[in-house]
Amino acid sequence: MLKHSKPFSGFSVNDIAKAKEFYGKTLGLNVNEDHGLLAINLSEDTKVIAYPKPNHEPATFTILNIPVDNIDTAVDELTSAGVKFEHYNMPQLQTDEKGINRGGGPLIAWCKDPAGNIISIIQEGGM
Repeated sequence: MLKHSKPFSGFSVNDIAKAKEFYGKTLGLNVNEDHGLLAINLSEDTKVIAYPKPNHEPATFTILNIPVDNIDTAVDELTSAGVKFEHYNMPQLQTDEKGINRGGGPLIAWCKDPAGNIISIIQEGGM
């Protein structure tokens, strides 16, 4: 029944205008606002939506993974644009001075959107 449907995911934010600025201008993704919702177009036929929620609480897990060709270049460019990357120093997860996990598995860095939701920048080929 749903075989030919094109499902998409969504997450809440506390301010659509700030989310639009962050995802559209800071990250450079194609975004559209319609009926109070923000469609974040990840590719030609893949999108997620951000919806306003007055009592929003940031997700405690990664809500969106954005693949890049080169993690160092992406992190440097985003840091220059004002994005602050998370730093972890736990036995199972450690990041370097840039905020990149290089300790096995994919090269990945995490940051938060203006609503506090966690997103990752992940080097392609590392999944």
